[in-house]
Amino acid sequence: MSRAGFYAEAPNQRWASDITYIPTVEGWLYLAVVMDLYSRKVIGWSMSDRMKDSLVINALKMAVFRRKICSNVLLHSDRGSQYASDNFQQLLRDNHITCSMSRKGDCWDNAAMESFFHTLKTECVYHEKYLTRDDAKKSIFDYIEVFYNRQRKHSFLGYKSPEQYELASGL
Repeated sequence: MSRAGFYAEAPNQRWASDITYIPTVEGWLYLAVVMDLYSRKVIGWSMSDRMKDSLVINALKMAVFRRKICSNVLLHSDRGSQYASDNFQQLLRDNHITCSMSRKGDCWDNAAMESFFHTLKTECVYHEKYLTRDDAKKSIFDYIEVFYNRQRKHSFLGYKSPEQYELASGL
């Protein structure tokens, strides 16, 4: 998909998804996120100690539930085995979501997600030493649902939070 393909003029046109990892003393915690590229709002997320297809499936199910989409959405991700899995691809088809995957080895294809994960780690994760995955889950929940979506200002959104931007757009 071209860089122009990442632009959305309205909610629920283009979504992006990716997985990152969070270090804890207990071991890695994996985080999958679905973001609406219109407002940069995190609309679905899931955390697990395993990087199975259920991680991305649960994040997408949350996004679909929250957005109650009724039109064809394009979802962009990388080519990871979780996104290529039969179960994830079936969930996309069941919800009339078009699959878009990055070119092999091109991290710029999912720049919005890479930017979000950088922001999450810089503003939240790197300031903590999580003893347990549960500690990390609580912290990341608060960051996404309380701070990032509702309070964090984005230059891309005219210095509004994703929530403010969507409300100003009539969503």
